Amino acid sequence: MDRRRRRLPLLLVAVAALAAAVLVAVPAGGPQSERGLRDRIGAQREREQSLSGSVARLGRLERAAVREVAILERRVAAVRADLGAAEARLADTVQRRNRQRERALRLRERLKTSRAQLSALLRQRYAGGKPDLVTVVLQADGFAQLLETMDFLERVQRQDERILDTVKGARGDALAQRRTLTRLSVRRRAAAEAVRRRHDALTTIAAGLHERRAMLSQARAARAALLRGTRAGRRRAERALNRLLAQRARALRAVGPGGPWSIPWPVVQCESGGQNLPPNFAGASGFYQFMPATWRGMGGSTPHAHLAPKAEQDRLAARLWAGGDGAHNWVCAALVGIG
Repeated sequence: MDRRRRRLPLLLVAVAALAAAVLVAVPAGGPQSERGLRDRIGAQREREQSLSGSVARLGRLERAAVREVAILERRVAAVRADLGAAEARLADTVQRRNRQRERALRLRERLKTSRAQLSALLRQRYAGGKPDLVTVVLQADGFAQLLETMDFLERVQRQDERILDTVKGARGDALAQRRTLTRLSVRRRAAAEAVRRRHDALTTIAAGLHERRAMLSQARAARAALLRGTRAGRRRAERALNRLLAQRARALRAVGPGGPWSIPWPVVQCESGGQNLPPNFAGASGFYQFMPATWRGMGGSTPHAHLAPKAEQDRLAARLWAGGDGAHNWVCAALVGIG
């Protein structure tokens, strides 16, 4: 219950605001006075100026947002290119590391095989016994064959040792290269991740700027629509004012008998028919049907208007008419469509 009571004033305020907006947007029907039309035109001109300034300001903000979006999109494109290059370097490093890993594995297998072969060869030589110098000399056909046989045995031993050293060195190089590439891949992965984070941040900022530009565009379009509606309403009011002034001019040019008159002849004709009438049941009298209180308030020299000369009635009627602003003082002004 309390919550509903708290919401009720807010609802009433909202309804009142909506009703006020409708009353402002929809002009009252029926004839309008010159003052009302001029006031309406002036208010709408002021609103046009305010809306024009708002549209221009929103347009500048929208153009600034467009420039900011363009700059940020260029930055995003540059960072995207950097990210592509970083990811390519990382992929290349990972491929090189994998190749070195495979090479190290192959060399490890080769070293294992070479060690097995060398071990078998050593066992074979040990089992067969190393030929002594006497055996070599006795089996040699000559001194030249003796030297050749000894040199061959030394070369075989040196070759076995060289193969083993080569495989060990290549395996060590492969392992060292793999460790280097592993450290390099870690650094390049971290660099690529940093570039990716920057790219994501710039992309988020760009999306926010796109949204801001869209909001500014919508706001500017809404203000422009209001401006067009206000301008159209002001032009309708100006046309209505021009019609009213034209009717008044035609009425003023229509000179009835007994003139000239200080107010339009159709009003005089409706009020008194151009006759200096005595007071009616309400007390109005004279050519212009002055009420006694109005006549005295205007400074009339006689108790009733019909007792004063026509010149005095003309002078006070012109002051009361006030160029049309006082047309509401005569009921007939609205009946004949003047004022």
